[in-house]
Formats: sequence, structure tokens, C-alpha cells
Amino acid sequence: MLAALNELLEAERAGARITLRSAAETDDPALQRLVTDIHRDEVRWCGVLIDAIQSLSATPSTRTGAFYERAMAVPELGARLALLNRGQGWVVRKLQALLPRIVDAHIHGELTAMLVSHQQNIARVSAQQAPHGPQEGA
Repeated sequence: MLAALNELLEAERAGARITLRSAAETDDPALQRLVTDIHRDEVRWCGVLIDAIQSLSATPSTRTGAFYERAMAVPELGARLALLNRGQGWVVRKLQALLPRIVDAHIHGELTAMLVSHQQNIARVSAQQAPHGPQEGA
């Protein structure tokens, strides 16, 4: 479980750095607000994961996940956000696999909230990236 929590922490740290840099790259207020909101969530979940790891008398990883470099190599912001969304999906799958093994009620509750938050952010980014305007066949 500890390895999974550290892996999630490294991924969340990557997400926080990606969203911080990406928010600075857009002049679109709605997109900037969305990316900034996700950044705040990523930072929050880093804190939750650090607390969970420390509550298990362990030392949190200080690494940033390799996903950061991969995402920042994508120059176009829309494509980078699509990749970020896939990364958020990876976190969702990891949490879904991990949650049944968590016996500590506090950690379980926090990770459940993290799961829901990631699902909501995936939906928000998907909605933002959906084509706007007349739909074909409408």
C-alpha cells in the first residue's frame, strides 16, 4: 500500500506542476480558471497523500512522476490537457484498485474524495474540449 501511495503522490506532484505551467500559458479566462482549479486539487491531494504516508510512519517520496516531462513535451495546450485527462484516468484506476485494501477509515475517506474529485475533473476537461456549436446531424 505504501508503494501505491507514493506512486500516487509522484503522479499528483506531476499534475500540480503541469497545471501550474499550463495555466500560465493561456489567455482564455475560462480555460485558465479550469486549469487553476485542477492545480489546486492536485496540490490538495499531494498534501492528503503526504499525510497518509506519514500516518503510516513512512517518509513520502520527494520525486515528481515522469508524466510531468512527457506532458510538458506536448507544446499545444489542448493536446496537453487531453494527455492530462488520460493521466487523471490513470489515477482513478489506481485509486479504484487501492481503495478496497485501505482499512484506515480516515485514509479511505480521503482517497474516496480524491477519486471523486478526479472523476469530476475528467468530466470538466472533457466538456471543455468537446466541440461547441452545431452538431453534425442535428
